[in-house]
Amino acid sequence: MKKDSIGILFDEQKNLGEEEEIFINLAKKKKISLVMLNVAKNINEKEIEEKIKNCKIIFNNTAENIGTEIAKTLEILGKKVIEPPETYYFIEDKWMFFIKCRNNKIPVPETILLPENLEIAKKELKKFAKWPVILKRVYGTWGEYVEKADNLNQAEKIIRKFWKKGSERLPIIAQEFIRSPSYRVTVIGKKIVQTAIKENIGWKATGIYGKKFKKFKVDSSLKKILKKINEICKMNIYGIDLLKKGNSWVVLEINAEPGLDFFKNERKKLIEEILKFLNKYKE
Repeated sequence: MKKDSIGILFDEQKNLGEEEEIFINLAKKKKISLVMLNVAKNINEKEIEEKIKNCKIIFNNTAENIGTEIAKTLEILGKKVIEPPETYYFIEDKWMFFIKCRNNKIPVPETILLPENLEIAKKELKKFAKWPVILKRVYGTWGEYVEKADNLNQAEKIIRKFWKKGSERLPIIAQEFIRSPSYRVTVIGKKIVQTAIKENIGWKATGIYGKKFKKFKVDSSLKKILKKINEICKMNIYGIDLLKKGNSWVVLEINAEPGLDFFKNERKKLIEEILKFLNKYKE
């Protein structure tokens, strides 16, 4: 194994998925040495340390919590990780991202952080008065722990459902509901590599709920927003989800480890861009 290998964290119950096969085949063509680390397997710390000892950089290509824990472990062991767990945790926290955007005058949906006391949370929702509201846990992927409430009674049921379903009571935010398709921009090394409009017949168009995808052009207004996000988030490989409020862009959230399969015919191209960036960044 070469001493300047690239490590890839992935999550597959089987050994390799389609995406991992593409990474391996493209790396071979480009003579890039890869170390594939499946976080779904039972690997102890010593095994991890041994596997990645020759890696110059690690790419966390899984949104699973165990992947983030392993990425943090590797960072403590002195490895360069994309994205660094500190950045990942701060930006993927939906409340922190909202505050960061608002303070930098990036347009975002109106949002409040709900207290853990249910009665006080209901009072805050009454004052917010943005029915319907979207309730979200501050951490979550694939649209999990995201529900729409049309009134206070529904909101209370959803909050109780989140508490019952999860193993812990993570903080919940309430966000104004904006009826819009979800617009995704994928960025690699500050370069816009893909756009996709995610449409669905229901209200939830993000994540696995978007069934139809088509491209859209990035206008000058959105370019300015994306430039600001690049400046404040300091991430390298990510997806931005946006909505349209009237004719104006609104930033919904940022995602490390963005999906690469919106357009099957472009998946290989995106993985090639990632490998190119990682190979250059490791130097």
